[in-house]
Amino acid sequence: MTYFRSFQLQELTRMLKKSLEGVLSQKESDELISAFDQIGEIIIVRIPDSLISKKRIIGKTLLEEVKIAKSVFYQTSAVEGDFRTRNLEILAGEDNTETEYKEFGCKFTVDVENTFFSPRLSTERERIANLIQDGETMINMFAGVGMFSIMAAKKKKCTVYSIDINPVASNLCEKNIKQNKLAGKVFSINGDASEIIKEQLLDKSDRTLMLLPERSDEFLEPAINATKNGGIIHYYSHIHADKKSEAGRLSEEHYLQVTPVQSKILGSKIVRAVGPRYYQTVVDVKISK
Repeated sequence: MTYFRSFQLQELTRMLKKSLEGVLSQKESDELISAFDQIGEIIIVRIPDSLISKKRIIGKTLLEEVKIAKSVFYQTSAVEGDFRTRNLEILAGEDNTETEYKEFGCKFTVDVENTFFSPRLSTERERIANLIQDGETMINMFAGVGMFSIMAAKKKKCTVYSIDINPVASNLCEKNIKQNKLAGKVFSINGDASEIIKEQLLDKSDRTLMLLPERSDEFLEPAINATKNGGIIHYYSHIHADKKSEAGRLSEEHYLQVTPVQSKILGSKIVRAVGPRYYQTVVDVKISK
């Protein structure tokens, strides 16, 4: 996989701080690292407000120290909008937001600014690929460039409908389907998931993936409409929990409050932390309708 694990991040942090000893004070150095993502040949960095004036030297140092990197970008906005994109500012290297990324034997072309992509969902992508069964049909309602879809179809003999409203993401998904030799197994569909399901995919899915946690309640009914009786929905949401250990239970309770159909909870887990006492969670449910 071509992203930094936590120990690699720590090593990079130490390396960067050492390289900037003559530029930053000890206090500034301690504030420096909040997050790095390396995606293929691109590094995306988030920098504390107090160090914005020194962002260029930080970018230049990163480019010099991480030998495979060709570009360093500073993330200037959150992921936002229906297309789930973010704004990036080039700090050093090539001003190119498209790169190749490899994960669990699959090869992807991603655009880190103009499509949704997160290397931090790698473990969840692997989990879903392991859960899907041969012969299943899966609908991925918010597929981005198709990573969940392609990894599942690469691992199992299944059919995946990969939907995204962002045309750039759908085009890259189509490209990724071809370069992973999955034509006829994964189908990229551009459009609003609710409308696509209503028009083409009612009761089509054995397993429905709804990875849009900030709007999960809004899209739960279309997900149910897409899923066969006895099928499985992977319901992602953002949950506030004073204790991390409570997040799974709270996400299950929330799902049961909002679902209009009989559901059996198969399990729940934290996918990742998204802020102080806020967690992205997933609840796996089997529905009866």
